[in-house]
Amino acid sequence: MSWNVLQEEQPLVMNLLTKSVEKNRLAHAYIFEGMRGTGKKEAAELLAKSLFCREKQGVKPCDSCAECRRIDHGNHPDVMMLEADGASIKKAQVESLQKEFTYKGMEASTKVYIVDDADKMTASAANSLLKFLEEPESPTLALLLTENVHFLLDTIISRSQKITFAPPPLQKRIRMYTEQGAGEAVSALLARLPDQLAETFAEEKKEWIVQGRTLVIQLTEEAQNRPQQMLLTLQEKWLDHFTDREELDIGLDLLLFWYRDILTVKMEKEDLAYPDQKEKLEQASLHLTEKEVADRLQWILEAKRRLRANVNAQLMMEHLLLRLQEGS
Repeated sequence: MSWNVLQEEQPLVMNLLTKSVEKNRLAHAYIFEGMRGTGKKEAAELLAKSLFCREKQGVKPCDSCAECRRIDHGNHPDVMMLEADGASIKKAQVESLQKEFTYKGMEASTKVYIVDDADKMTASAANSLLKFLEEPESPTLALLLTENVHFLLDTIISRSQKITFAPPPLQKRIRMYTEQGAGEAVSALLARLPDQLAETFAEEKKEWIVQGRTLVIQLTEEAQNRPQQMLLTLQEKWLDHFTDREELDIGLDLLLFWYRDILTVKMEKEDLAYPDQKEKLEQASLHLTEKEVADRLQWILEAKRRLRANVNAQLMMEHLLLRLQEGS
């Protein structure tokens, strides 16, 4: 990803970094936080290139000189990438990095360290890294990348400048999950879920999402056309599929997306969470006014709040479905 492309997708981030490089006022450590697909790693590599590129235009690296190519290939002696070894980043990896901190740059006055998925550091690894941030042996720039900044040590956060990356556009997120093999219909739902949840279900429970999606379509149709079947489906299928409060919360999200789609269709817009169900959504939109759809969205949000208050899940769902069916 080029500097110009990232400038378009993350203008606030890139403007801040541009000014810092121009004024030679880069902090010694940054935390780049944001959802997957926001360009955190690309921004870190571009920032490193900006420091070493010999043909840059202003602060923008050329992406083609020897220095830029070495960074692209991961073999620049003064730019190091630390990534998880298995499920975590271990103390031994950070200790190996520590040795490099004691040396001056082989070809430059500064060394750059990029720690990908920094929240995956073990406690001992994080404490070791903290010492580097507090007492660097040579001029360094540490770039810590994370989707879960709250998992980092408070002391690391306090010693770093945090930069938050804006969420990627919806279509980019859909494309990202499609490329992972989730399928277009499932990707449209995953892209609308919180990133941490979406990643879990994209990797481990694709079929679970497919089945949950089918249940939403069935229940909403029954609420409109076959109310006598609705509560039976709830007991025999819905509660058997969404078995705990976290899963029920996702089920309510899938239900919320359905009614949002009805509103989207009524407003003659695109970007549907259920793109392959447009005909059914159009039929449903003929039976509901915009206010009636808005009411149903509000009721689902209320159900999500009640679920977090530890109400009886079955009674909560029965009450919600009756409201969706009766409209009151």
